[in-house]
Amino acid sequence: MTQVWYCTREDVKHATAAEETVWNNRQIDRAIAAGTEAVESLTHRRFYPEFATRYFDWPNEQDATPWRLWLNQHELIEVTTLEVAGVALSPNDFFLYPQGGPPYNRVEINLAGSAAFSGGATHQRAIGIAGLFGHSAKQAPAGVLAEGLDASETTVDVSDSAAIGVGQLIKVGSERMQVTGKAMLDTGQTLQAVMPSEDNHEMCVVSNGAAYSMGETILVDAEKMLIQEIAGNTLIVERAYDASTLAAHTGSTIYAPRTLTVERGVLGTTAAEHAISTAIVKHVPPSLARDLCIAEAQNTLYQEASGYARQIGRGETAREVFARALRDLRSQVYDSLGRHSRMRTVV
Repeated sequence: MTQVWYCTREDVKHATAAEETVWNNRQIDRAIAAGTEAVESLTHRRFYPEFATRYFDWPNEQDATPWRLWLNQHELIEVTTLEVAGVALSPNDFFLYPQGGPPYNRVEINLAGSAAFSGGATHQRAIGIAGLFGHSAKQAPAGVLAEGLDASETTVDVSDSAAIGVGQLIKVGSERMQVTGKAMLDTGQTLQAVMPSEDNHEMCVVSNGAAYSMGETILVDAEKMLIQEIAGNTLIVERAYDASTLAAHTGSTIYAPRTLTVERGVLGTTAAEHAISTAIVKHVPPSLARDLCIAEAQNTLYQEASGYARQIGRGETAREVFARALRDLRSQVYDSLGRHSRMRTVV
């Protein structure tokens, strides 16, 4: 499966005002992957949901409280089934803690009932938990499918390209998909007024402004434009966006990057058929994790561009130019999102 990122390619481009002539997509993607690994390494957590089954040893062999099962790095969002020695427990037989979760870091038997953790043939892997693992599963609306899908297609047409970026984890029905690329799709509209080759001409008149979204990139002939505002059927745009060339346009077809290339059925879900207009939701990682991922990616890009020479001072006092702000953000992320406790005592 493709690595789940905590920010998108578009996030980094907007943050750095990046153009294709400065950094190519492959370089940005590599920097985001490194930034994601840095976030996980710092916090000892994964900030995305995965449906899976995990197995644990009977806690009586490792703990003086055999009714309590510590999950360690396997944080839980929700439980589908919990089995002890092959026998399923009722949801009333156990509690998830802490009470403010998810994420939940332990499962405790309800001592008011008759259930108990126990071993089977041996204490090893005696407890099986099927459910949604991870730190959080926060979601946000991200448009709808613009076409029906079978269970094998790996390109998906969507209604709103601004809501979904490359690297995004999206969900349609019960299926999760990982976005690995975007391509232009005919929006079915053409320019309704001439656009001269002038930077200050920012009005793009279309037949239906409601079919577009603020923040969406459109392609008119060979010029890309970024939609900044929408007033009725007039799009207020930034011209010559993303290193494209300013040009004049008359009656041109309007395209938008609404065809997604995706990896289907990821993170424990199964690829399935989906009808046109089915709602799409996107996974939303914690804002601090996203911010740090963007910052780490930016730092990598700037450092590579300078040959890792962006430093102040010499010798032991040498430091990165942006080290203080980045160090402060790392500290803030660790304080807010870091998993501080040790997994087990090393003996």
